[in-house]
Amino acid sequence: MFDGSMAVSFHSLKYPSHMMGNVHKHRILYRTMKNPILAVPPSSTLLQTDESGNLPESKNSSGSDAASTNSDSAGLLINQATTVGIIGGVSVDSTLNFLKKLVQWSSKDGGDSLPFVLCSDPVLNKQLLSHERSHFPLLSTKRESSRMDHTPIVGNLQSKRAFLERSGVQCIVMPCHISHSWHDEISRGCSVPFLHMGECVARELKNAKLKPLEAGSPLRIGVLATNATLTAGFYQEKLQREGFEVVLPDKATMEHTVIPAIEALDRKDMEGARNLLRIALQVLLVRAVNTVILASDDMHDLLPRDDPLLKKCVDPMDALARSTIHWAQSVEKGT
Repeated sequence: MFDGSMAVSFHSLKYPSHMMGNVHKHRILYRTMKNPILAVPPSSTLLQTDESGNLPESKNSSGSDAASTNSDSAGLLINQATTVGIIGGVSVDSTLNFLKKLVQWSSKDGGDSLPFVLCSDPVLNKQLLSHERSHFPLLSTKRESSRMDHTPIVGNLQSKRAFLERSGVQCIVMPCHISHSWHDEISRGCSVPFLHMGECVARELKNAKLKPLEAGSPLRIGVLATNATLTAGFYQEKLQREGFEVVLPDKATMEHTVIPAIEALDRKDMEGARNLLRIALQVLLVRAVNTVILASDDMHDLLPRDDPLLKKCVDPMDALARSTIHWAQSVEKGT
């Protein structure tokens, strides 16, 4: 995952574990610690230290109650002005792919990458996966197909946000499409910038100064994603706010290509899923869209990097990584 030169281990423990690491010139030093007192933090945390591999100085605890200990433990993590907090989502692989981009792109000129704290919680992974599967009747169980109560998911995500704030991060991101369904609720009252992936990709497309493919027509942007993401509607909202006309797969395309593609992927029928995805993309492209936002990591990974259709798509994860780096650069410049 990290070009063979970076190692990351994740633990599913009764108590949260902390992994302290230093990413410097594509090397990572890490160690894990168990802390049976921490009740709120997620199951895994990846922390970046300074160049020497040292952690920031911790605050001495003066109280004996669990809340005081929890606060002090979080306070020792990191306190740099450009520290990024990352809340993992439905897929650990997708989270680490985002982290890899953030590390590589922020250090491409030979400097250090951005300091970060990464939270990955297997319980949250399962909650988000269950929510996503509930929108695909053939993939979900009867229990999952019933009306879901999203309160536990939102509460879990809010606790991750609060933990990251206490950890000293100065910006928070969620490299997960499904989690953005509740971005407003999760970010409400946050003390630091909380980037929205939909806003990031819409802003990039706006700044690209695209021209309509048909004279006199509005700029059209297609969105291809799972039912859960499309139903949430946040990509449509952010794009329309920037003046774009949003084109979504019609009912027939969803029923005969998109949903069957996800079902084929679940059966490990990669070739079948790939062919169905290509059809879905072509259906959107013939409707004169400038580009397609491919808001599904599973779909994005189906196509080879040199696939002509993939070149007509944009990945919101990339936009989020670039926006995070831009935020850090603005902080460093004091703008």
